[in-house]
Amino acid sequence: MKPTSSGRFGEIIRRSLERTLYNAQMASSTTPRPESEEHFDARQRWISLAEFALGASIVILHNVYHRVPNEVPILFVLGWISIRLRNGGWKSVGLRKPDSWRKTILWGLAVGVLVMIAGELANALGERIWHTAAKVSSVIEDAKASWKTALASLGLVWTFAAFGEEMGYRGYLLTRAAEAGNRSRLGYVVALLASSILFGYGHYYKGPPGILQSTVSGLILGGSYLLSRRNLWISILAHGCADTIAILAVFFGLAD
Repeated sequence: MKPTSSGRFGEIIRRSLERTLYNAQMASSTTPRPESEEHFDARQRWISLAEFALGASIVILHNVYHRVPNEVPILFVLGWISIRLRNGGWKSVGLRKPDSWRKTILWGLAVGVLVMIAGELANALGERIWHTAAKVSSVIEDAKASWKTALASLGLVWTFAAFGEEMGYRGYLLTRAAEAGNRSRLGYVVALLASSILFGYGHYYKGPPGILQSTVSGLILGGSYLLSRRNLWISILAHGCADTIAILAVFFGLAD
């Protein structure tokens, strides 16, 4: 007996509903959970803590004891491998296309200016405490020699400092420290403080006032990273902007 047209139509509707439900279930199973719902088991947290401790050791061994090469390339490589294997790539820690480049650039410029102002205040405080000013980076100091060295300095601060240090300190170390605290609110606060202090010791050559100055800068850069819902481009642009202002000031004789 042949099925009627109404029976055939009902069969089509049933199959369509089944396909829709199946697609919805597959989509919900592959969509990543929001970060606030993401939890880490004890094993994952211990691994993240071990990675942070390793990164911190590399920072101290290079900058304080001069036992290993510069920490920035090492952290970059370690972070690249670790984040790719454990998190799926740098997009997961904020190196992704922002919703608005215009807003990101404006926020980066604003935070960069704030870093400069706060850094000068921290340097003034450090000078009162230790009776000496923070030493200036040779990359920035060399910018006053000629426009060629100024351009070379700009190239270094935007690649090695802005991009490299933000990937290492904010994208990698801050993330691993937060994961050790299960990415709780307290975990992020502790991670911000710990990574900022390490960033300060990453500029150990500048002396105690310089360590204080760089720690304050790290707090602002890390804070902007977290407040922007981990948009790494904002801290990269802010870091590069702050260093660019310093280079231009030295080049035009507005600062020593």
